[in-house]
Amino acid sequence: MATKNLYKITFRNQGKLYEIYAKSVSNSNLLGFIEIESLVFGEKTSLVVDPSEEKIKTEFEGVKRTYIPMHSVLRIDEVDKEGVSKVSKADGNNVTQLPSTVFVPDGKSKT
Repeated sequence: MATKNLYKITFRNQGKLYEIYAKSVSNSNLLGFIEIESLVFGEKTSLVVDPSEEKIKTEFEGVKRTYIPMHSVLRIDEVDKEGVSKVSKADGNNVTQLPSTVFVPDGKSKT
């Protein structure tokens, strides 16, 4: 029986911290991007609805594949079971962003 991979991707976007689950994560053909496809969201099996998960589900509705800038990704974990996808405010206390300039052309650096 083949194992089905599930990944938890944590990344930063526009001052917010995103946690999403996907079945496939790989390098992209676009330089500096991570390709994420087959996003997984919890099913509505109970009367209790989590507003944060509904918000992220609405944001990614109809998305087959998304490309996340490599420098925005904080962490990618392979997990056994799905958790709750969410968007939260990224406080400076718990998230440190890497410098935004990753590639510097020769002779153009400020030193």
